[in-house]
Amino acid sequence: MVELRLSSFSYKYSVRATASQNQEPVLSLKSLVLNCTLKPSPQVSNTEALARVLMQALEKRGVESEILRVLDYDVRPGVSSDEGNGDEWPQIRSKILASDILVMASPTWLGQPSSVAKRALERMDAMLSETDDQGRPIAYNHVAGFVVTGNEDGAHHVINEMTGALIDIGFTVPGQAWTYWNKGPGPRESYLETDYKYDWSRSTAEYAASNLVAVATALHERPIPAPPQ
Repeated sequence: MVELRLSSFSYKYSVRATASQNQEPVLSLKSLVLNCTLKPSPQVSNTEALARVLMQALEKRGVESEILRVLDYDVRPGVSSDEGNGDEWPQIRSKILASDILVMASPTWLGQPSSVAKRALERMDAMLSETDDQGRPIAYNHVAGFVVTGNEDGAHHVINEMTGALIDIGFTVPGQAWTYWNKGPGPRESYLETDYKYDWSRSTAEYAASNLVAVATALHERPIPAPPQ
């Protein structure tokens, strides 16, 4: 592992053998998936099943991936980075900041993101006023993508709501940085109860992974600077 420092940004490269070159430096990226299902572990989560499809696409591109269920943590309501009294949001927050790519994964309920997803977004609101040692908002130079499931329509609305929130906070969202699955109007089977349109969700996950990695790499090479004073 070789570590370089350029423009106040730390880069870590691993060495990977290729057919065309004996040694090629490859940027080591990390992703974190926040599974915002309403089901606590160990219940089966349709949202996690599709999120893992995107994780596999990211890992295929050399990204180290981790997934956690927000509901498994005691995340208190609020808009600060630590609400105290046993609040476990700080553990999640530290993982977000240690990752290059954040993936918000949510089921669709009443045509909206889950209440768990909304709570996670509300807690990230604190990042609006937090900066790093270069004076940049701490969400700058972090990339965000999305996974949405549901047994009826509403996925685009859910993606739009989460996209708008994370852009406000300072994350960079590439085009087509999402995948979703649903069965159209009216309640029907859930993701794991059928194989309907799996191929579409998988191919869209590949597009999302490619775009997320491309933009995360570009931001490492040329980070967004602190806002002008």
